[in-house]
Amino acid sequence: MRFRTKLLITSLAIVFIPIILAIGSYLAIGRYLVYEQQVQELSGGVDYSMVSDPSETFARMADEISQDIELARLVNQFILEDKTFLENLDSRIAGKYSYILVMKGDEVYYVANMDRAEEVIDELPAFGTDIQGIYYTSSKHLVKQIDFYYSTGEEGSLYLISGIRTVLTSSLMIYMSIAIVLILLITSVLLTTWIGNSFFKPIDELNIAMQHIQDGNFDYMLPTDVKEKGEIGAMYRNYEDMRLRLKESADEKIEREKQNKELISNISHDLKTPITAIKGYSQGLLEGVATSPEKQMKYIKIINNKANDMNNLINELTLYSSIDNNRIPYNFVKLNIGDYFGDCIEEIGADLESKSVKLNYSNLTQPNTQIVADPEQIKRVINNIVNNSVKYLDRDDGTGQIDIRILDEIDSIRVELEDNGKGIAQKDIPNIFDRFYRTDASRNSKQGGSGIGLSIVKKIIEDHGGYIWATSHEGEGTCMHFVLRKYVEYADSSEAVTIEHE
Repeated sequence: MRFRTKLLITSLAIVFIPIILAIGSYLAIGRYLVYEQQVQELSGGVDYSMVSDPSETFARMADEISQDIELARLVNQFILEDKTFLENLDSRIAGKYSYILVMKGDEVYYVANMDRAEEVIDELPAFGTDIQGIYYTSSKHLVKQIDFYYSTGEEGSLYLISGIRTVLTSSLMIYMSIAIVLILLITSVLLTTWIGNSFFKPIDELNIAMQHIQDGNFDYMLPTDVKEKGEIGAMYRNYEDMRLRLKESADEKIEREKQNKELISNISHDLKTPITAIKGYSQGLLEGVATSPEKQMKYIKIINNKANDMNNLINELTLYSSIDNNRIPYNFVKLNIGDYFGDCIEEIGADLESKSVKLNYSNLTQPNTQIVADPEQIKRVINNIVNNSVKYLDRDDGTGQIDIRILDEIDSIRVELEDNGKGIAQKDIPNIFDRFYRTDASRNSKQGGSGIGLSIVKKIIEDHGGYIWATSHEGEGTCMHFVLRKYVEYADSSEAVTIEHE
Protein backbone atom coordinates (compact mmCIF):
# COMPACT_ATOMS: atom_id res chain seq x y z
CA MET A 1 0.00 0.00 0.00
CA ARG A 2 1.36 3.40 -0.98
CA PHE A 3 2.37 5.79 1.73
CA ARG A 4 -0.07 8.40 0.40
CA THR A 5 -2.95 5.90 0.76
CA LYS A 6 -1.80 5.02 4.25
CA LEU A 7 -1.67 8.70 5.07
CA LEU A 8 -5.24 9.22 3.79
CA ILE A 9 -6.55 6.27 5.83
CA THR A 10 -4.60 7.51 8.84
CA SER A 11 -6.08 11.00 8.48
CA LEU A 12 -9.62 9.63 8.40
CA ALA A 13 -8.93 7.25 11.29
CA ILE A 14 -7.50 10.09 13.41
CA VAL A 15 -10.85 11.89 13.06
CA PHE A 16 -13.43 9.11 13.24
CA ILE A 17 -11.90 6.65 15.72
CA PRO A 18 -11.61 9.23 18.55
CA ILE A 19 -15.13 10.54 17.81
CA ILE A 20 -16.70 7.07 17.97
CA LEU A 21 -14.75 6.10 21.08
CA ALA A 22 -15.51 9.46 22.73
CA ILE A 23 -19.27 9.02 22.17
CA GLY A 24 -19.10 5.50 23.57
CA SER A 25 -17.09 6.74 26.55
CA TYR A 26 -19.61 9.52 27.20
CA LEU A 27 -22.52 7.05 27.26
CA ALA A 28 -20.65 4.63 29.52
CA ILE A 29 -19.32 7.30 31.90
CA GLY A 30 -22.74 8.97 32.15
CA ARG A 31 -24.37 5.66 33.11
CA TYR A 32 -21.57 4.94 35.57
CA LEU A 33 -21.92 8.33 37.29
CA VAL A 34 -25.67 7.94 37.60
CA TYR A 35 -25.24 4.60 39.35
CA GLU A 36 -22.40 6.01 41.44
CA GLN A 37 -24.72 8.70 42.87
CA GLN A 38 -27.29 5.99 43.59
CA VAL A 39 -30.19 7.76 41.87
CA GLN A 40 -30.92 5.05 39.34
CA GLU A 41 -34.07 4.06 41.22
CA LEU A 42 -35.59 7.46 40.36
CA SER A 43 -35.68 6.62 36.65
CA GLY A 44 -35.70 3.57 34.50
CA GLY A 45 -33.13 4.96 32.04
CA VAL A 46 -30.26 7.44 31.84
CA ASP A 47 -31.15 11.09 31.21
CA TYR A 48 -27.92 12.45 29.66
CA SER A 49 -29.16 16.03 29.74
CA MET A 50 -29.14 15.83 33.56
CA VAL A 51 -25.73 14.16 33.46
CA SER A 52 -24.05 16.75 31.23
CA ASP A 53 -25.83 19.90 32.52
CA PRO A 54 -27.90 19.21 35.65
CA SER A 55 -28.33 22.89 36.59
CA GLU A 56 -29.86 24.06 33.31
CA THR A 57 -31.96 20.92 32.82
CA PHE A 58 -33.33 21.08 36.39
CA ALA A 59 -34.11 24.80 35.99
CA ARG A 60 -36.20 24.19 32.85
CA MET A 61 -38.02 21.28 34.47
CA ALA A 62 -38.68 23.32 37.65
CA ASP A 63 -40.15 26.21 35.63
CA GLU A 64 -42.55 23.86 33.84
CA ILE A 65 -43.68 22.25 37.09
CA SER A 66 -44.11 25.68 38.74
CA GLN A 67 -46.34 26.87 35.91
CA ASP A 68 -48.46 23.71 36.11
CA ILE A 69 -48.86 24.12 39.88
CA GLU A 70 -49.94 27.76 39.48
CA LEU A 71 -52.55 26.74 36.90
CA ALA A 72 -53.82 23.95 39.17
CA ARG A 73 -54.09 26.36 42.13
CA LEU A 74 -56.26 28.67 40.06
CA VAL A 75 -58.79 25.86 39.88
CA ASN A 76 -58.24 24.56 43.41
CA GLN A 77 -56.42 26.89 45.80
CA PHE A 78 -55.51 24.04 48.13
CA ILE A 79 -54.54 21.50 45.49
CA LEU A 80 -51.13 21.05 47.14
CA GLU A 81 -52.87 19.35 50.06
CA ASP A 82 -53.94 16.58 47.65
CA LYS A 83 -51.38 13.78 47.99
CA THR A 84 -52.61 12.15 44.78
CA PHE A 85 -51.74 15.34 42.93
CA LEU A 86 -48.34 15.37 44.65
CA GLU A 87 -47.70 11.73 43.68
CA ASN A 88 -48.47 12.58 40.04
CA LEU A 89 -45.99 15.46 40.17
CA ASP A 90 -43.41 13.14 41.74
CA SER A 91 -43.79 10.60 38.93
CA ARG A 92 -43.46 13.34 36.29
CA ILE A 93 -40.08 14.53 37.55
CA ALA A 94 -38.71 11.10 38.43
CA GLY A 95 -37.27 10.84 34.90
CA LYS A 96 -35.04 13.81 35.75
CA TYR A 97 -33.76 12.12 38.92
CA SER A 98 -35.81 14.57 41.01
CA TYR A 99 -38.48 14.30 43.68
CA ILE A 100 -40.92 16.40 45.75
CA LEU A 101 -40.79 17.24 49.45
CA VAL A 102 -43.73 19.11 51.03
CA MET A 103 -43.51 20.68 54.49
CA LYS A 104 -46.38 21.69 56.76
CA GLY A 105 -44.97 24.01 59.35
CA ASP A 106 -41.94 22.15 60.73
CA GLU A 107 -43.31 18.72 59.82
CA VAL A 108 -42.93 16.72 56.62
CA TYR A 109 -46.32 16.56 54.91
CA TYR A 110 -45.33 14.51 51.89
CA VAL A 111 -42.25 12.74 50.53
CA ALA A 112 -42.00 9.48 48.61
CA ASN A 113 -38.74 8.35 50.20
CA MET A 114 -37.91 9.70 53.67
CA ASP A 115 -34.36 8.27 53.63
CA ARG A 116 -33.52 10.31 50.56
CA ALA A 117 -35.09 13.45 52.05
CA GLU A 118 -32.96 13.23 55.20
CA GLU A 119 -29.84 13.99 53.10
CA VAL A 120 -31.06 17.50 52.36
CA ILE A 121 -33.95 18.40 54.67
CA ASP A 122 -31.76 20.33 57.13
CA GLU A 123 -30.36 22.49 54.32
CA LEU A 124 -33.69 23.60 52.85
CA PRO A 125 -34.65 27.31 53.11
CA ALA A 126 -37.46 28.12 55.51
CA PHE A 127 -40.90 29.41 54.59
CA GLY A 128 -40.83 33.02 53.41
CA THR A 129 -37.11 33.02 52.59
CA ASP A 130 -38.12 34.35 49.18
CA ILE A 131 -35.31 32.70 47.25
CA GLN A 132 -35.88 33.28 43.57
CA GLY A 133 -34.87 30.68 40.99
CA ILE A 134 -32.74 27.65 41.91
CA TYR A 135 -31.14 27.25 45.34
CA TYR A 136 -27.87 25.35 45.80
CA THR A 137 -27.53 23.51 49.08
CA SER A 138 -24.18 23.02 50.76
CA SER A 139 -24.32 19.35 49.73
CA LYS A 140 -24.58 20.50 46.04
CA HIS A 141 -28.27 19.59 45.60
CA LEU A 142 -30.52 21.76 43.42
CA VAL A 143 -33.74 22.99 45.02
CA LYS A 144 -36.76 24.97 43.79
CA GLN A 145 -39.03 26.33 46.56
CA ILE A 146 -42.74 27.16 46.25
CA ASP A 147 -44.42 28.62 49.36
CA PHE A 148 -48.18 28.35 49.99
CA TYR A 149 -50.80 28.20 52.80
CA TYR A 150 -52.84 25.22 53.84
CA SER A 151 -56.62 25.45 54.21
CA THR A 152 -56.02 25.57 57.98
CA GLY A 153 -53.91 28.69 57.53
CA GLU A 154 -50.64 26.91 58.30
CA GLU A 155 -47.50 27.74 56.35
CA GLY A 156 -46.36 25.24 53.77
CA SER A 157 -43.49 24.87 51.31
CA LEU A 158 -43.13 22.56 48.32
CA TYR A 159 -39.56 21.75 47.31
CA LEU A 160 -38.49 20.32 43.98
CA ILE A 161 -35.19 18.57 44.73
CA SER A 162 -32.64 17.16 42.28
CA GLY A 163 -31.31 13.78 43.33
CA ILE A 164 -28.16 14.41 41.24
CA ARG A 165 -25.59 16.69 42.84
CA THR A 166 -24.02 19.43 40.71
CA VAL A 167 -20.56 17.92 41.24
CA LEU A 168 -21.65 15.35 38.65
CA THR A 169 -20.75 17.79 35.85
CA SER A 170 -17.18 18.30 37.07
CA SER A 171 -16.80 14.54 37.53
CA LEU A 172 -18.03 14.00 33.97
CA MET A 173 -15.48 16.54 32.67
CA ILE A 174 -12.64 14.89 34.56
CA TYR A 175 -13.53 11.38 33.41
CA MET A 176 -14.07 12.54 29.82
CA SER A 177 -10.73 14.38 29.80
CA ILE A 178 -8.97 11.23 30.96
CA ALA A 179 -10.91 9.14 28.44
CA ILE A 180 -10.03 11.52 25.56
CA VAL A 181 -6.34 11.45 26.48
CA LEU A 182 -6.40 7.65 26.58
CA ILE A 183 -8.32 7.50 23.29
CA LEU A 184 -5.81 9.78 21.60
CA LEU A 185 -2.90 7.76 22.99
CA ILE A 186 -4.39 4.46 21.85
CA THR A 187 -5.22 5.87 18.41
CA SER A 188 -1.73 7.31 18.08
CA VAL A 189 -0.05 4.04 19.07
CA LEU A 190 -2.15 1.99 16.67
CA LEU A 191 -1.68 4.28 13.71
CA THR A 192 2.01 4.87 14.42
CA THR A 193 2.61 1.13 14.58
CA TRP A 194 0.75 0.65 11.31
CA ILE A 195 2.73 3.18 9.26
CA GLY A 196 6.02 2.78 11.14
CA ASN A 197 7.59 0.42 8.62
CA SER A 198 7.67 3.21 6.05
CA PHE A 199 10.41 4.93 8.05
CA PHE A 200 12.83 2.09 8.85
CA LYS A 201 15.36 2.75 6.09
CA PRO A 202 15.74 6.52 6.62
CA ILE A 203 15.93 6.00 10.38
CA ASP A 204 18.74 3.49 9.82
CA GLU A 205 20.52 6.17 7.80
CA LEU A 206 19.98 8.63 10.62
CA ASN A 207 21.36 6.13 13.14
CA ILE A 208 24.54 5.78 11.05
CA ALA A 209 24.82 9.55 10.82
CA MET A 210 24.32 9.95 14.57
CA GLN A 211 27.04 7.36 15.19
CA HIS A 212 29.42 9.59 13.22
CA ILE A 213 28.36 12.52 15.41
CA GLN A 214 29.03 10.42 18.52
CA ASP A 215 32.51 9.61 17.19
CA GLY A 216 33.22 13.30 16.71
CA ASN A 217 33.01 13.26 12.92
CA PHE A 218 30.98 16.36 12.07
CA ASP A 219 31.79 16.20 8.35
CA TYR A 220 29.60 13.14 7.57
CA MET A 221 26.63 14.05 5.39
CA LEU A 222 23.49 11.99 4.79
CA PRO A 223 22.91 10.57 1.28
CA THR A 224 21.66 13.30 -1.03
CA ASP A 225 19.13 11.11 -2.86
CA VAL A 226 16.61 11.26 0.00
CA LYS A 227 16.96 14.88 1.06
CA GLU A 228 13.87 16.02 -0.84
CA LYS A 229 11.42 13.35 0.39
CA GLY A 230 8.76 15.17 2.41
CA GLU A 231 8.84 14.48 6.13
CA ILE A 232 11.99 12.40 5.76
CA GLY A 233 13.60 15.31 3.98
CA ALA A 234 12.68 17.55 6.90
CA MET A 235 14.33 15.10 9.32
CA TYR A 236 17.45 15.02 7.18
CA ARG A 237 17.58 18.80 7.02
CA ASN A 238 17.18 18.98 10.79
CA TYR A 239 20.11 16.58 11.13
CA GLU A 240 22.17 18.76 8.82
CA ASP A 241 21.34 21.86 10.90
CA MET A 242 22.35 20.00 14.05
CA ARG A 243 25.58 18.77 12.45
CA LEU A 244 26.53 22.29 11.41
CA ARG A 245 25.75 23.66 14.89
CA LEU A 246 27.84 20.96 16.55
CA LYS A 247 30.65 21.60 14.11
CA GLU A 248 30.46 25.30 14.91
CA SER A 249 30.50 24.52 18.65
CA ALA A 250 33.56 22.30 18.21
CA ASP A 251 35.30 25.04 16.25
CA GLU A 252 34.46 27.52 19.02
CA LYS A 253 35.98 25.14 21.57
CA ILE A 254 39.18 24.98 19.55
CA GLU A 255 39.19 28.78 19.31
CA ARG A 256 38.65 29.02 23.08
CA GLU A 257 41.63 26.76 23.71
CA LYS A 258 43.67 28.91 21.36
CA GLN A 259 42.59 32.02 23.27
CA ASN A 260 43.54 30.43 26.59
CA LYS A 261 46.99 29.63 25.24
CA GLU A 262 47.26 33.19 23.99
CA LEU A 263 46.24 34.47 27.42
CA ILE A 264 48.93 32.42 29.12
CA SER A 265 51.45 33.65 26.58
CA ASN A 266 50.35 37.28 27.11
CA ILE A 267 50.46 37.05 30.88
CA SER A 268 53.84 35.30 30.79
CA HIS A 269 55.26 37.98 28.52
CA ASP A 270 53.80 40.82 30.56
CA LEU A 271 55.12 39.35 33.81
CA LYS A 272 58.65 39.19 32.44
CA THR A 273 58.93 42.98 32.09
CA PRO A 274 58.17 43.90 35.74
CA ILE A 275 60.09 40.89 37.02
CA THR A 276 63.16 41.94 35.01
CA ALA A 277 62.82 45.49 36.34
CA ILE A 278 62.42 44.29 39.95
CA LYS A 279 65.46 42.04 39.63
CA GLY A 280 67.51 44.83 38.08
CA TYR A 281 66.67 47.53 40.61
CA SER A 282 66.86 45.20 43.60
CA GLN A 283 70.26 44.02 42.36
CA GLY A 284 71.29 47.65 42.08
CA LEU A 285 70.26 48.23 45.71
CA LEU A 286 72.18 45.13 46.86
CA GLU A 287 75.34 46.16 44.97
CA GLY A 288 75.19 49.70 46.25
CA VAL A 289 74.58 51.34 42.89
CA ALA A 290 72.04 53.65 44.52
CA THR A 291 74.38 55.61 46.75
CA SER A 292 72.08 58.45 47.79
CA PRO A 293 68.82 58.17 49.80
CA GLU A 294 66.94 59.86 46.95
CA LYS A 295 68.17 57.30 44.44
CA GLN A 296 67.41 54.44 46.81
CA MET A 297 63.86 55.77 47.31
CA LYS A 298 63.46 56.03 43.53
CA TYR A 299 64.52 52.38 43.12
CA ILE A 300 62.13 51.27 45.87
CA LYS A 301 59.22 53.15 44.27
CA ILE A 302 59.97 51.55 40.90
CA ILE A 303 60.10 48.09 42.50
CA ASN A 304 56.80 48.80 44.28
CA ASN A 305 55.11 49.98 41.06
CA LYS A 306 56.32 46.92 39.15
CA ALA A 307 55.07 44.65 41.94
CA ASN A 308 51.67 46.37 41.71
CA ASP A 309 51.65 45.78 37.94
CA MET A 310 52.29 42.09 38.55
CA ASN A 311 49.54 41.97 41.15
CA ASN A 312 47.08 43.60 38.72
CA LEU A 313 47.93 41.05 36.03
CA ILE A 314 47.35 38.18 38.46
CA ASN A 315 44.05 39.70 39.60
CA GLU A 316 42.96 40.00 35.96
CA LEU A 317 43.79 36.36 35.38
CA THR A 318 41.83 35.29 38.49
CA LEU A 319 38.79 37.36 37.49
CA TYR A 320 39.01 36.05 33.93
CA SER A 321 38.75 32.50 35.30
CA SER A 322 35.60 33.48 37.24
CA ILE A 323 34.09 35.12 34.16
CA ASP A 324 34.91 32.12 31.99
CA ASN A 325 32.98 29.89 34.44
CA ASN A 326 30.15 32.44 34.92
CA ARG A 327 30.71 32.42 38.68
CA ILE A 328 31.52 36.00 39.64
CA PRO A 329 30.43 36.62 43.26
CA TYR A 330 28.45 39.84 43.65
CA ASN A 331 27.38 41.71 46.78
CA PHE A 332 24.65 44.09 45.63
CA VAL A 333 23.83 47.03 47.90
CA LYS A 334 22.19 50.44 47.55
CA LEU A 335 24.75 53.09 46.65
CA ASN A 336 24.33 56.86 46.75
CA ILE A 337 25.79 58.11 43.47
CA GLY A 338 27.35 61.27 44.89
CA ASP A 339 28.97 59.61 47.89
CA TYR A 340 30.18 56.51 46.09
CA PHE A 341 31.69 58.16 43.02
CA GLY A 342 33.10 60.93 45.19
CA ASP A 343 35.12 58.36 47.14
CA CYS A 344 36.21 56.63 43.90
CA ILE A 345 37.37 59.91 42.36
CA GLU A 346 39.33 60.82 45.46
CA GLU A 347 41.21 57.51 45.31
CA ILE A 348 41.74 57.62 41.53
CA GLY A 349 42.76 61.27 41.62
CA ALA A 350 45.67 60.61 43.96
CA ASP A 351 46.96 57.87 41.69
CA LEU A 352 46.59 59.97 38.52
CA GLU A 353 48.31 62.91 40.17
CA SER A 354 51.37 60.76 40.76
CA LYS A 355 51.36 59.99 37.02
CA SER A 356 50.98 63.68 36.05
CA VAL A 357 47.48 63.09 34.62
CA LYS A 358 44.82 65.72 35.26
CA LEU A 359 41.41 64.49 36.45
CA ASN A 360 38.14 66.44 35.98
CA TYR A 361 34.96 65.20 37.69
CA SER A 362 31.34 66.37 37.49
CA ASN A 363 28.16 64.84 38.90
CA LEU A 364 24.92 66.12 37.32
CA THR A 365 22.55 63.74 39.16
CA GLN A 366 20.23 64.62 42.06
CA PRO A 367 21.78 64.34 45.56
CA ASN A 368 19.56 61.40 46.57
CA THR A 369 20.08 59.36 43.38
CA GLN A 370 20.81 55.70 44.16
CA ILE A 371 21.68 52.53 42.28
CA VAL A 372 21.88 48.88 43.33
CA ALA A 373 25.35 47.60 42.55
CA ASP A 374 28.40 45.79 43.86
CA PRO A 375 30.74 48.61 45.00
CA GLU A 376 33.90 46.54 44.53
CA GLN A 377 33.00 45.40 41.01
CA ILE A 378 31.93 48.89 39.87
CA LYS A 379 35.20 50.24 41.27
CA ARG A 380 36.97 47.57 39.22
CA VAL A 381 35.13 48.85 36.14
CA ILE A 382 36.23 52.44 36.81
CA ASN A 383 39.83 51.42 37.54
CA ASN A 384 40.07 49.20 34.44
CA ILE A 385 38.81 51.97 32.16
CA VAL A 386 41.00 54.63 33.78
CA ASN A 387 44.11 52.40 33.70
CA ASN A 388 43.39 51.58 30.08
CA SER A 389 43.12 55.30 29.29
CA VAL A 390 46.41 56.05 31.09
CA LYS A 391 48.17 53.32 29.07
CA TYR A 392 47.17 54.90 25.79
CA LEU A 393 47.40 58.60 26.70
CA ASP A 394 50.83 58.58 25.03
CA ARG A 395 51.66 62.01 26.48
CA ASP A 396 54.90 62.71 28.32
CA ASP A 397 54.44 66.49 28.56
CA GLY A 398 52.05 66.44 31.51
CA THR A 399 49.01 67.38 29.40
CA GLY A 400 47.25 64.05 29.87
CA GLN A 401 43.65 64.49 31.01
CA ILE A 402 40.72 62.27 32.00
CA ASP A 403 37.18 63.62 32.42
CA ILE A 404 34.60 61.64 34.45
CA ARG A 405 30.98 62.75 34.19
CA ILE A 406 27.84 61.34 35.86
CA LEU A 407 24.70 62.18 33.87
CA ASP A 408 21.03 61.81 34.84
CA GLU A 409 18.83 59.97 32.29
CA ILE A 410 15.44 59.81 34.06
CA ASP A 411 15.34 56.12 35.05
CA SER A 412 19.07 55.49 34.78
CA ILE A 413 22.46 57.14 35.12
CA ARG A 414 25.15 57.37 32.46
CA VAL A 415 28.83 57.44 33.36
CA GLU A 416 31.27 58.90 30.85
CA LEU A 417 35.05 58.49 31.13
CA GLU A 418 36.83 60.52 28.46
CA ASP A 419 40.56 60.91 27.81
CA ASN A 420 42.64 62.97 25.40
CA GLY A 421 44.82 60.09 24.29
CA LYS A 422 45.65 58.88 20.82
CA GLY A 423 42.14 57.43 20.26
CA ILE A 424 40.98 54.21 18.61
CA ALA A 425 40.53 53.51 14.91
CA GLN A 426 36.89 53.25 13.85
CA LYS A 427 37.45 49.70 12.57
CA ASP A 428 38.64 48.62 16.03
CA ILE A 429 35.83 50.14 18.14
CA PRO A 430 33.32 47.24 17.65
CA ASN A 431 35.95 44.77 18.85
CA ILE A 432 37.56 46.43 21.87
CA PHE A 433 35.27 44.62 24.34
CA ASP A 434 36.12 41.20 22.90
CA ARG A 435 38.39 38.96 24.90
CA PHE A 436 42.11 39.15 24.03
CA TYR A 437 41.53 41.90 21.49
CA ARG A 438 44.30 44.47 21.35
CA THR A 439 44.37 47.44 19.00
CA ASP A 440 48.16 47.02 18.99
CA ALA A 441 48.81 43.32 18.51
CA SER A 442 52.59 43.71 18.79
CA ARG A 443 54.06 42.24 21.95
CA ASN A 444 56.74 44.88 21.76
CA SER A 445 54.22 47.59 22.56
CA LYS A 446 55.21 49.48 25.65
CA GLN A 447 51.61 49.38 26.93
CA GLY A 448 51.49 45.58 27.19
CA GLY A 449 48.33 44.12 28.74
CA SER A 450 46.52 40.81 28.58
CA GLY A 451 43.73 42.03 26.31
CA ILE A 452 40.92 41.03 28.70
CA GLY A 453 40.46 44.24 30.74
CA LEU A 454 37.59 45.71 28.73
CA SER A 455 35.91 42.32 28.31
CA ILE A 456 35.83 42.10 32.12
CA VAL A 457 34.32 45.60 32.25
CA LYS A 458 31.56 44.64 29.78
CA LYS A 459 30.73 41.44 31.68
CA ILE A 460 30.38 43.25 35.02
CA ILE A 461 28.21 46.04 33.57
CA GLU A 462 25.91 43.56 31.80
CA ASP A 463 25.59 41.49 35.00
CA HIS A 464 24.35 44.70 36.65
CA GLY A 465 21.63 44.99 34.01
CA GLY A 466 23.41 47.84 32.20
CA TYR A 467 25.25 48.26 28.92
CA ILE A 468 28.48 49.87 27.74
CA TRP A 469 29.87 51.32 24.51
CA ALA A 470 32.73 53.51 23.29
CA THR A 471 33.19 56.51 21.01
CA SER A 472 36.56 57.65 19.77
CA HIS A 473 38.43 59.82 17.27
CA GLU A 474 42.01 59.11 16.38
CA GLY A 475 44.36 61.77 17.65
CA GLU A 476 41.67 63.31 19.88
CA GLY A 477 40.81 60.70 22.49
CA THR A 478 38.32 58.06 23.58
CA CYS A 479 35.12 58.19 25.65
CA MET A 480 33.69 55.14 27.43
CA HIS A 481 29.99 55.26 28.28
CA PHE A 482 28.10 52.87 30.53
CA VAL A 483 24.53 53.01 31.82
CA LEU A 484 23.13 51.66 35.12
CA ARG A 485 19.51 51.66 36.23
CA LYS A 486 18.46 53.80 39.16
CA TYR A 487 17.21 52.22 42.40
CA VAL A 488 13.43 52.37 42.87
CA GLU A 489 12.15 52.09 46.43
CA TYR A 490 9.81 49.14 47.17
CA ALA A 491 8.09 48.32 50.43
CA ASP A 492 9.77 44.93 50.84
CA SER A 493 13.21 45.79 49.43
CA SER A 494 16.16 44.49 51.43
CA GLU A 495 19.31 46.44 52.20
CA ALA A 496 21.71 43.98 50.64
CA VAL A 497 21.72 40.56 49.10
CA THR A 498 24.70 38.49 48.10
CA ILE A 499 24.33 36.48 44.89
CA GLU A 500 26.58 34.36 42.75
CA HIS A 501 26.14 34.91 39.05
CA GLU A 502 25.36 31.66 37.24
